[in-house]
Amino acid sequence: MTTTADTHITTPTPANTEPGTAPGNDPTRVKTAIIGSGFAGLAMGIRLKRRGDEDFLIIERASDLGGTWRDNTYPGVACDVPSHLYSFSFRPNPDWTSLFSPGAEIQEYLRECAREEGLTPHFRFDAALRDATWNERTQRWELSTDGGEVEARYLIMATGHLADEHLPEVPGLEGFTGRACHSARWDPSIRLEGLRVGIVGTGASAIQLVPEAQQAARELVVFQRTPAWVIPRPVKEYTDGERRMFRRDPSTIRRVREELFWNQENTYPARRGIDPYLSGIKAMAAAHLAAQVQDEALREKLTPHYEPGCKRLLLSNTYYPAMAAENTTVEASALASVQGSTAVAASGARYDLDVLIFATGFEAAQPPFARLVHGLGGVNLAEHWSRGMRAMDSTAVAGYPNLFSINGPNTSLGHNSIVYIIESQVEYILGAMDWAAEHDDAVLTPIPEREEEYVAQIDRKARGSVWTDGGCDSWYLDPRTGRLTLIWPDFGYAFRETNGTFHPERFELLPDRTTAAA
Repeated sequence: MTTTADTHITTPTPANTEPGTAPGNDPTRVKTAIIGSGFAGLAMGIRLKRRGDEDFLIIERASDLGGTWRDNTYPGVACDVPSHLYSFSFRPNPDWTSLFSPGAEIQEYLRECAREEGLTPHFRFDAALRDATWNERTQRWELSTDGGEVEARYLIMATGHLADEHLPEVPGLEGFTGRACHSARWDPSIRLEGLRVGIVGTGASAIQLVPEAQQAARELVVFQRTPAWVIPRPVKEYTDGERRMFRRDPSTIRRVREELFWNQENTYPARRGIDPYLSGIKAMAAAHLAAQVQDEALREKLTPHYEPGCKRLLLSNTYYPAMAAENTTVEASALASVQGSTAVAASGARYDLDVLIFATGFEAAQPPFARLVHGLGGVNLAEHWSRGMRAMDSTAVAGYPNLFSINGPNTSLGHNSIVYIIESQVEYILGAMDWAAEHDDAVLTPIPEREEEYVAQIDRKARGSVWTDGGCDSWYLDPRTGRLTLIWPDFGYAFRETNGTFHPERFELLPDRTTAAA
């Protein structure tokens, strides 16, 4: 099967050009530049393509598309959102093999979407963004990448929250005599069979990786700063008959999708700390732990002392048995240092290891790409976000004209599918583009006061939720201010009702300087 990575086409072929520009004369001058080729970037590209807008480029730092699902290839990687929700509504997939898809299956779905939707000519791979600066004279974004220079009217940041791995600073790690890697940068040459393996972290990646490592390793040490809330993972394989039904009658997929969506929405009240929803989750998790871990001391180690959902609620039927296995040691403290082949825990315990795996999450609250983006007056986006990420309608940023962020500030859901949010944001952006086109290609930037009002509303919504008042530290909160900057603190459908439509009254138009420049 041919993938987009096999073709490595590096120049766009714009069908629509700016006034006064001949087609093909300047392949780096496009209407829309999209940074990232995961779900967000592909959704934006597909919707543009379907509208007949060919004048866009998808800029990707890697050699293949897929984002999170390209990068995360560790043993056991899978999605914890139901497959029929974790896919585009406009490209339903009748061939999902199970309720929760393995990572490789999702990656193949994304490749298929790109190929069949005709996105291949629009990719520029191996083109990491180095700088993006708004030119106030030409009113265009000027991008410097490893794949060349690009100019664009619109800049779409579609990098996502799970793009840049977080590696904690561990003294002596550089001198570790064994093999080490982060779960998001899995080294396929690493073999765990018969070795002494350490895993740092107990989050969504670790819960999938630990059972796989436990089966292979001679000895497994799990460094656990904070135990996770874990509930049973529903198991369902789609039969050949069900998949044939999905192919013959796509309306059946829509019905399944609708049922799954509202089932997930029904779990949101627990995130507000509302009983009996919250107590029901606690009871389910406690029963799951008691059924799978017999040792009382170990159960105590694995029992969280914060509210479910404060950190991501995890689904697994194999995690607890792996933690209770004879060859597993649960070290209830952080990895403090490394001395040669020895990993030293904060408790003082020492473990000789052959392999050290960091399942320590991502740089989500302070995304590295923000340092590369410069808006009006050359202001760095990281500086603008020094009090935490913020955006008008969770999508546009004051002071950064014609820039839109997908899956950026306050867009993650703790209970439902991010793809639903992404599609809502794409509709918003298309609406903004249409409005601008109807108003002499107006250049749009949010009114700062309106952005502040929106952020204040988010902060009010967040109060009293498990994310802010649940008794834990999580990646959902900005470490500098404690603000909830990653999660949308409401029902998923409420995001679409609030932010699925462009609101021109919340934006100001920049003066047209292009005539004077000409």
